[in-house]
Amino acid sequence: MEALAIVLLIIVSILLITVVLLQSGRSAGLSGAISGGAEQLVGKQKARGLDAVLIRATVVLAVLFFVLTVTVAYFL
Repeated sequence: MEALAIVLLIIVSILLITVVLLQSGRSAGLSGAISGGAEQLVGKQKARGLDAVLIRATVVLAVLFFVLTVTVAYFL
């Protein structure tokens, strides 16, 4: 059981890193910081398409990572 949890933790870690790196940045330098402030005041449309899938996958993988980390720590 311990080996299975460690292998799953490694797989989830690699997937989480990949999904986070695939997401587009919220701002692109100084111009993104300026327009980002305006988007917060006016409001920005919800993420669509691939961005929404990546956001949902990030949340699911982060929860799995947390649970697996606690499980591995319990076994060790």
